Amino acid sequence: MTGHARISLASWGATVLGSLVLTPVFSGPFLFVSAFFCAAVTGVGILLQNLRVPRFVVPAVQFVVLVELLSFFFLRDTLRFGLVPWRQTVVEFNQQMVNAMDSINRFSAPLPPDSHLTLFAVAVISVTGLLIHLIAVQLKQAAWAGLLLLTMYTVPAATVHGGLPALLFIPPAIGYIVLLSAEGRTRLSRWGRRISGVSHLDAAEPIEASALGQAGRRIGLSVVALAALLPALLPALPEGVIGNGLSGSAAGGGVGASISATDPMLDMGKNLKRGDNVTALTYTGGPAGGTYLRLTALDLFDGNTWRISPRQTGHKITGDLSGPPGYSGDVSKVPTTKMQIDVSRSFRSQFAPVPYPLHSISLKNRWRYDASALDVVSANGQVVGGQKYSLTAYDLQPTPEDLFASMPGGEPDQYTSDVPARTDPKIKAKAREVTAGAEGNKYEQAVALQKWFRTEGGFTYSTANSPGSGMRALSAFLLQNKTGYCEQFATGMALMARILGIPSRVGIGFLPGQAGKSGEHIVRMHDMHAWPELYFQGIGWVRFEPTPSTQAATTPSWTDSSGVVITPTTAPTTAPTTPGDAESPDISKPKDPRDGPDSAGLAPVDTGNWFTNGGGKAIALTLGVLLVLCIPWLIRALTRRKRFARAPGRAGVEGLWAEIRDGSRDLGLDWSDTATPRQLGDWLVTQLPADAHPAALRLARGVEAVRYAGLTDPKVDLRAEARTVSKGLWSQAKLARRWRARLLPPSWRWYLNRGSSEASDLLDEFDLALARLRSLLLPHRRRPAN
Repeated sequence: MTGHARISLASWGATVLGSLVLTPVFSGPFLFVSAFFCAAVTGVGILLQNLRVPRFVVPAVQFVVLVELLSFFFLRDTLRFGLVPWRQTVVEFNQQMVNAMDSINRFSAPLPPDSHLTLFAVAVISVTGLLIHLIAVQLKQAAWAGLLLLTMYTVPAATVHGGLPALLFIPPAIGYIVLLSAEGRTRLSRWGRRISGVSHLDAAEPIEASALGQAGRRIGLSVVALAALLPALLPALPEGVIGNGLSGSAAGGGVGASISATDPMLDMGKNLKRGDNVTALTYTGGPAGGTYLRLTALDLFDGNTWRISPRQTGHKITGDLSGPPGYSGDVSKVPTTKMQIDVSRSFRSQFAPVPYPLHSISLKNRWRYDASALDVVSANGQVVGGQKYSLTAYDLQPTPEDLFASMPGGEPDQYTSDVPARTDPKIKAKAREVTAGAEGNKYEQAVALQKWFRTEGGFTYSTANSPGSGMRALSAFLLQNKTGYCEQFATGMALMARILGIPSRVGIGFLPGQAGKSGEHIVRMHDMHAWPELYFQGIGWVRFEPTPSTQAATTPSWTDSSGVVITPTTAPTTAPTTPGDAESPDISKPKDPRDGPDSAGLAPVDTGNWFTNGGGKAIALTLGVLLVLCIPWLIRALTRRKRFARAPGRAGVEGLWAEIRDGSRDLGLDWSDTATPRQLGDWLVTQLPADAHPAALRLARGVEAVRYAGLTDPKVDLRAEARTVSKGLWSQAKLARRWRARLLPPSWRWYLNRGSSEASDLLDEFDLALARLRSLLLPHRRRPAN
């Protein structure tokens, strides 16, 4: 086989093995189709090179073949004469790529086996294979092809939640090794001779191991060792650092779901649109009909995205949480309900699902809560999956009379009343039109909005083709197509409430779920939900439900004002309002701390002390750094102690001599490895004070006698001489040199070199063992004895 053919086939194998890392992301036959396409491109390259076609022509022809294959298999309807790609082919390919990127944003891994996603995966893998062939064969730089394999690995590693399985790193590593070995064998074949492998271990050994095989095995073992050990040595990264995709490796079956702190709304949409409806959690206790479980509240809307506003460090959970924000009644008289929640390992979120408003929770230590949102979030990036906890929640049930009588007051914070400056004027007009009959009462306006969304506005619930919750998407949803799911209903009502002067935010969490046996409720991934929370002075944040009954069957009892006789003690305000006065074109820059005491009369919460708020971690980090810095000193100290503890005899003398050698190097002295013991003894005399000269000479003569005269007298004890010489060397050194020798002794690096040498010897033995086995299985290949 020619050299270029060998490297071409190795490039194909490396591409196929490297593409295995995409199996957790894509589904369907993409891997087999990609392998076929890459094989066709590789075959064309080998054929053209055998025909001695100019080098620059080969990749051009390969690219044309790849385009033809992609077009014929995936875009056949756009081809002219059923074979030739045309302008329409390019347009359709671009549209398919746009659809694929949209699906990647909508769905979580593994992606559904749709045709446009299969085309996307096949195109990416095939183009990568073409580039690997170009770099390894045409440019003859196979080592650089590893960057493309690394890129294919890092994409799913950064998007699959929880990371890829450790073993999935091995196929790309093997592919890279095969590619390097093929190139190395081709280079060696041009030299006209075969380089023998290790034979220094046994000069009479007639078996030789391939030097190329040795190199490949060393690279392979090193890569596999790094792949296995590095994840165990590195600390776990917090969720959301490198992505918020999903992995199918979670215990308990199913694919699972994820909610990140970066963009909870986007993650909720992905989870709702996925096909897997596995169990997210189960709970017992609470209200008889079940209860909404909230993860967090999105209170910052910049016109594009609903997000969590900037927060300070959460409050430590030490007992009861602070009272419901905005509630002015006697909290001690509000009834509470107890619950036990068991979260599936399939659900990965930094937020703990809890009812609102929360009173207390058993999660402590590494969990914190926000005083204004009353959500519980991990302090160190761990997820709630697999957690079991108990909690107590306030059973706060406001009445329609209380909400009707609520008087407008101060804003609860600086975010939840802001209306983006570029809000569509038609949305503002629609909000006033829908609530015209409320006569300015905030509660009646909220009820009117809820009725409009659920029954009177002609809206349809659907998770298909929902554009999101940005300003343009909301405008289309509210005024044109009126089709969406809970994200659009919740954010649409929240925006319109702000336009009417009602502070609002969006809750993200779960519907009550399905009742099971023994009072248990089962909550699944498709029960994930979003709803608006509106603020009423003296009552606080109140949940509304604008999503139609096809998804949310009932509305909260306090939103039903039919048949209720309103007898407020104070007449509702009729003062003219100017909706949207709180508009702020730049709301991303907070002016005041987020978690300070608000106007609702909440008492300041204990935020802990210096140690709990980062001081402990700083101390631990400092101690860890000091421990690492002390490793060289520790190695030398233990080695010195071991050498002086040896019994008299040959081994003891050699150990003492090695200690003098290492001590001299630590102190910066020029110890010679080629000098004899007698020469080194004479050199030591020049470095020592006069009273240590006899000890240095006796030590050198003792080593000389052990090495060259065969003296093995067990009574030969030179420890006293070694101590005298060592003390003399240290006494002659400068103070700075002595401290450096203690803290960072240069001689400790010798042990690292010795360790690598011993590891290399073990690999040499392994190579020879493989060579012996090969010679037994293939006798005709055994090297004849000279």
